[in-house]
Amino acid sequence: QEKQILEDLEMPLARKEAETLFQEQPETGNQYLEDALLRSYLKTHLPPKVLEEVNRDLERFGNCLLTKISPLGWECELNPPVFRQYDAWGRRVDRIVTCSAWRRLKEIAAEEGLIAEAYERRYSNWSRLHQAVKLYLFSSSSGGFSCPLAMTDGAAKVIESLGIPGSLKNAFDHLTSRDPEKFWTSGQWMTERRGGSDVANGTETVARKQADGTYRLYGFKWFTSAADSDVTLTLARVADAEGQVKQGSSGLSLFFLKVRDEEGKLNSIQVQRLKDKLGTRQMATAELWLDGAKAELVRFVLWQISAEGRGVASISNMLNITRIHNVIGAVASMRRMISLSREYARRRVAFGKLLKDHPLHVQTIARMEVQTRGAFLLLMEIVRLLGLVETDMASEQDQLLLRLLIPVAKLYTGKQASAVVVEAMESFGGQGYMEDTGLPVVVRDTLVLSIWEGTTNILSLDVLRSLTKSQGRVMAVFFSTVQKKLELASSAVKLDPAVKHMRDAVGSLTRFTQAAGSKGAATMELAARDFSYALARIYAGALLIDHAARPDASAADVSAARRWCNQELCPVATEFENSSYEAEAALADSLVYEGSPAGS
Repeated sequence: QEKQILEDLEMPLARKEAETLFQEQPETGNQYLEDALLRSYLKTHLPPKVLEEVNRDLERFGNCLLTKISPLGWECELNPPVFRQYDAWGRRVDRIVTCSAWRRLKEIAAEEGLIAEAYERRYSNWSRLHQAVKLYLFSSSSGGFSCPLAMTDGAAKVIESLGIPGSLKNAFDHLTSRDPEKFWTSGQWMTERRGGSDVANGTETVARKQADGTYRLYGFKWFTSAADSDVTLTLARVADAEGQVKQGSSGLSLFFLKVRDEEGKLNSIQVQRLKDKLGTRQMATAELWLDGAKAELVRFVLWQISAEGRGVASISNMLNITRIHNVIGAVASMRRMISLSREYARRRVAFGKLLKDHPLHVQTIARMEVQTRGAFLLLMEIVRLLGLVETDMASEQDQLLLRLLIPVAKLYTGKQASAVVVEAMESFGGQGYMEDTGLPVVVRDTLVLSIWEGTTNILSLDVLRSLTKSQGRVMAVFFSTVQKKLELASSAVKLDPAVKHMRDAVGSLTRFTQAAGSKGAATMELAARDFSYALARIYAGALLIDHAARPDASAADVSAARRWCNQELCPVATEFENSSYEAEAALADSLVYEGSPAGS
C-alpha cells in the first residue's frame, strides 16, 4: 500500500514529463503542388513545351525543399554566424564563421541554377520567370540565403548590362555557375554612415588609382549584408591627382572587388563587428573598413554613355533586380504563413469544432489570401516584363511599365507582407508567439522587406521620378494596359461588380493625375505614397480580373478578384478631393513636434 501511495504521488510528475500540447503541428507538403494559383498561372502563360519541362523541374524542386532545404534553413536559424576577430595567438584574422548548413545552401543554390537559370535563357523570355518561381519556392525555406542570391543576381545583371567586358568575364562566369566549386556570391556595399538610400550625399569612400590601372578603396561601409560573400560591388569617389573628389551623384563610381585573396585573406578589409538585427539573423551583416582594398572600376555610375549616346544609370540594373527579389521574398512569406495557417485550421479544435468550421476564422484567412494573390500576380507581371526586356522582345510600352511597376510592387508588397504575416501569426494563438514553432522567424525576417532596397517613402518618390522622366508617357501606358484587361473581362458577367469598381477607380486616378499638375511639388510629395498605393491596387486588381476571366478559372479566382476590388482602390483621389494634403502640409509640424523642447 505504501509503495502504491508513493507511485500515485509521483504520477503527476511522470505525466508532466511526457505531456504534449493537445494541438497538432501544421505540416505542409510539396509547396509547388499545393500552390494552386502558381500552377494555374504557369498553365495559362507558358508555352506547352516549356510548361512540361518547368512543371517537372518545379515538382522535383518542391520535394527537395521538403527533404533537404527546409532542414538546412532551420539549422541556419539555430546557428547564426559568429565573428572571430583574433586567433588564439592574438593575431587579427577578422573571420566570419558560418555554419555548415549555410555553406551547403550555397552549393544547392548553384546546383539548382537559382542564378544561372535567368542567364542561360534556355526558355528565352520565360527563363527569368522560371528562375523567379524557383526563388519564390526557395525563399521561405532558405535560412536567409535568398539575400546573398539577390545581390549575386544584381551583380550579374550589372556586368551583363555592360556587355560582359573582358575584365569581368571571369567574375560573370562564377556568379552564374552551376558548379558549387566555382559559384560565387556577391555583396552590395552601398550604405555608409551618413545614410542608406541617399548615396549621392552619403558616400564618403574614396578610390585612389594605382599604376597598374586598379584602384585602392578607403572608407567605412556601415551596413554590408552577406559579408561572407566572395565578391562585391561598391560605390566610391575617385580622387584626382591632387587628392580631391567630386561630390554629389556625378562623382560616384561603381567598383568590383574580391573580398579575399587567393590565400583566403581579406583584401585590405577590416571587420568592425556583426550587426545585432531584429531578423535575418542567419546571415552575416557587418560594418567594414576598407583600408586600401584593391578594386576594379566598373563604370561611372551616374551616366554610362552607350553607342547611341544615351545616358543610363548603371547601378539601376542592380537595384531593379534586388527590388524584384524583395518582392519575391514578400510574396513567399505571405504564402508560407497562409499555408501553415490554413493547415492548422484543419487540425485545431476550439469551442467544440475545427477552426476551419468557424466562419470568422475562415474569413480572416480568406482576406489574407486575397492580398497574397494580388501580390503574387503583380510579381509575375514584373518578372514577365523583365524576361521580355532581357531577350529584346519588349516594346517601349513594356519597358516604361516595368520601370513604373518595380518600385510600386516593391513598396506595396513590403507593406502587405508585414500585415499578412502578423495576422497569420495571430491565427495560431499563443503558439504563434513561440520561437520553436518557427513562426516568429518568418515574422521577423519579413519585417525588413519594407526597409531593404528603399523604404516605402523613398520608393514612392521614385515612382514620381518615373513619371517625370517619361514626361507622363508611363501613365498613358498604365491606363491603356489596365483598360485592355478590363475590356477582355467585360463578357464575364460574374466579374461585372469588380470591373465596375475598377473603372470607377481608373476614372478617379485619371482625374487626380490631370488635376495634380496644377499643384506644387510639396503637394505631390505628400500624395506620393497614396498615389503609389493606388497604382498597386488598380494594377493588381486588373491582373486578378484578367486571371479570373479565363475559361477554366476557379471559384476562388473569381472571389479573389471581387474581394480585392471591394477595397479602396484609389486612396489618393479621395484625399486629394478632400484637400487633405494641403491640410496635412499645414499641420504636420505641429502634429509631430507638439510638446518638443523649443528650438529642437
